[in-house]
Amino acid sequence: MSDNQRVKPVYDLYQRPPFWTWLGLSFQHLFSMFGATILVPLLVGLNPGVALFSSGIGTLLHLLITRGKVPAYMGSSFAFIVPMTSLMKTVGYPAVAQGVIAVGLVYLVVALIITFTGTAWLDKIFPPAVVGPIIMVIGLSLAGSAANSATMLNGHYDIRVFIVALLTLLTTIFFNMFLKGFWGLLPVLLGIIFGYLLALVVGLVDLAPVAAAHWWQLPSFETFIGPHGFHWYPVAILSMAPIALVTMSEHLGHLMVLSKITGHDFFKNPGLKRTLTGDGAASIAAGLVGGPAVTSYGENIGVMQLSRVYSVWVIGGAALFAVLFSFVGKLSALIATVPGAVIGGVGFMLYGVIAAAGLQVIVDHRVDYSKKRNLMIAAPILVVGIGNFHWQLSSQVDFSGVALATVLGIILNLVLPQKAASER
Repeated sequence: MSDNQRVKPVYDLYQRPPFWTWLGLSFQHLFSMFGATILVPLLVGLNPGVALFSSGIGTLLHLLITRGKVPAYMGSSFAFIVPMTSLMKTVGYPAVAQGVIAVGLVYLVVALIITFTGTAWLDKIFPPAVVGPIIMVIGLSLAGSAANSATMLNGHYDIRVFIVALLTLLTTIFFNMFLKGFWGLLPVLLGIIFGYLLALVVGLVDLAPVAAAHWWQLPSFETFIGPHGFHWYPVAILSMAPIALVTMSEHLGHLMVLSKITGHDFFKNPGLKRTLTGDGAASIAAGLVGGPAVTSYGENIGVMQLSRVYSVWVIGGAALFAVLFSFVGKLSALIATVPGAVIGGVGFMLYGVIAAAGLQVIVDHRVDYSKKRNLMIAAPILVVGIGNFHWQLSSQVDFSGVALATVLGIILNLVLPQKAASER
């Protein structure tokens, strides 16, 4: 879209709004991404305050590395929920941290390769016929976890949990469909707030940790070393690093949309090598302090498209406030008390949205499943990933179904002929 065709922005890329305007716009950007950013650590079992800190620091790093030229906010990535949850249940955060850092390193390696070879090879490895089914798997493989959280309390079925989860889901859908303007950007956050209040009424929330928390305190930072010294967890790298290649395709998509709505070609300036390096550095920073892997957020693009505010100053402001809020101890404690019923209810929609995004990739690129090649790639990806056909090397080494499906999809795409023998 050329500059004369696009709608004139309220604040363009490098324009700095007046202080009070900047303050309000920064809060709007932060809160539009707040719900999703804190939801990932709640689902995985990480500290939400640390995740908030990670998203803020990651965004500032991305702005620094891209020379303040890309208005992208880094938030907690949903793509890595399955392996992170598995690692948290088996060996704990040090393994997750190693996986998160590995994800960042994959980004840095790809950015280095792109510097010398360009991006054509990336398109060859990840065509829509591969990317679409993998994204669908990431969402649908979490369906069982959401259903369990939405029905069970301490290992037993509880009707209160069911009711809270169902009403949380329905109200989140309602907010998505009928709210507009600023409030229309916050349906997930509003759904969580409604579900939390309902859970409070029916006795599913314990506020004692909030009362005990200090107003100001350091987030509960963790590292890849662990309390008993450093241990190497290859399974973390095997489970998470392949999925980084999938989130890169999402990164490319976000960059295309950002370039279109702002009228600035980010593929040329600052260039894909810098944007990928920024993403990778953000995940490495998150892994060093106890956060989940981070990635650029589509919600951020929606906010900019609606408000026509593209200023990197506003993105930087949102990041600064995210860091500041991470030191509010009572806020972190309050977020940590959100019950599984609420998480499950919101998860029904969010996981489905992820799966639908994969379906949209397939539809938008008109992937033809009458062709055997496309069918033979998609079918095993879907069943292996959703069914969690995993490779368990030991009680603590488990190569997740999503990671296995990703690797399988890449291999099939590279080795299968364009046409089956019966189609020639």
